[in-house]
Amino acid sequence: MQAEQLLKLVEDVLDERKALHIKVLDVRKKSSITDYMVVATATSTRHAQSLCEYVVEKVKEQGMHPLGLEGQPGSDWVLLDLGDVVVHVMTGQAREFYQLEKLWSVEGDKSK
Repeated sequence: MQAEQLLKLVEDVLDERKALHIKVLDVRKKSSITDYMVVATATSTRHAQSLCEYVVEKVKEQGMHPLGLEGQPGSDWVLLDLGDVVVHVMTGQAREFYQLEKLWSVEGDKSK
């Protein structure tokens, strides 16, 4: 599955399952680890866990296997590594605290 197809699948599942404020970060020019990061807000810690479980289920239906799933039940931040796409699902409080969008939007110093 191409990165863009995987990204679309992730966005669709998160939207269907009522994730809030879904944001896609294109990090291809900033990281060699992944192409895209998806950041979404969950309404609770259980919702965060469930959202990632639903994504895993749909990805497996497409014949892919996640590289990793981090965040125990009750965690306010669950990370799902799908290779070309990394999914971060957080409670509103965690998202506000960590501000991943701000972190990844910082441009490198180009004055050399």
